Amino acid sequence: MTINAQAPQLDGAAPAASAFADFSAGVTTNVVADDPFEPLSVGAMVDRVAAMAVEKATHPWAFLMRSLVGGVMVAFGALLALMVSTGVKTPGVASLLMGLAFGMSFVLILVSGMSLITADMAAGFLAVLNRTMSVGGYVFLVTVGLIGNVLGALVFVTVCGAAGGPYLGAFAERAATVGAQKAGQPFWTALLLAVVCTWFLQTSMCMFFKARSDVARMTFAFYGPFAFVIGGTQHVIANVGFLGLPLLLNLFHPAAPCGGIGWGFGQHGLLTNLGITTVGNLIGGTLFVALPFWVIARLQRRRA
Repeated sequence: MTINAQAPQLDGAAPAASAFADFSAGVTTNVVADDPFEPLSVGAMVDRVAAMAVEKATHPWAFLMRSLVGGVMVAFGALLALMVSTGVKTPGVASLLMGLAFGMSFVLILVSGMSLITADMAAGFLAVLNRTMSVGGYVFLVTVGLIGNVLGALVFVTVCGAAGGPYLGAFAERAATVGAQKAGQPFWTALLLAVVCTWFLQTSMCMFFKARSDVARMTFAFYGPFAFVIGGTQHVIANVGFLGLPLLLNLFHPAAPCGGIGWGFGQHGLLTNLGITTVGNLIGGTLFVALPFWVIARLQRRRA
């Protein structure tokens, strides 16, 4: 998601006094005007997130570039997660370290104003529900965002794979192990873990935009990827890193293991995994996060 697009302004809105003041600019809230730390209402958060999706769709070339950079930032997290967990024999500790290393990737994306497809899935769906974006516009948003993220992540892991060096040996074995685990899961397991992934991630994204203090925003942004990595879930762009790294290390350095992962649509194929996780991520972000928040906002406004 982006943090620099602004929702339409209504009378009575008060900007937050922080480095992220643009989040609060132009959004009507139920909060006391002189309290910059009171969270926004659910309705204000929904309107803000939806407006940002609309802003992205109206600037497609800028959106593509932001998606490319966002994909690179996710790949940062995948590389670091594998690095810190290399050689760790206790599964719980390895998962914890991976989550801690991966967590900053979403913080980078949100604070820099770049784009992540799974966040765009939820945000665009809110815009469709708000009737500020057409279904065709939503399909365009998701398609461009997915292409940009995948290409950006592939560029980064290609550079790392070509470099070799510290990414060979024990690191390559760890990357092959993690990649094989993700690629080897049965269809329904991978699909449902992808649903859980965006249930974590887009809940934290919505809380990020609901919060008004810098510390709260950073905490929520960190929590999403931290949770989905620790939980062993499936994220379409993160898997470009987790599956792409062993494939590309093996391509440039044939002695490096690839864990039986392939590039195509076959069993343990990268494209197979990306197809399944894209669908699961879409379901999780739209039906389990965006829709409930939109319904809550509608019900609260009816009472008001």
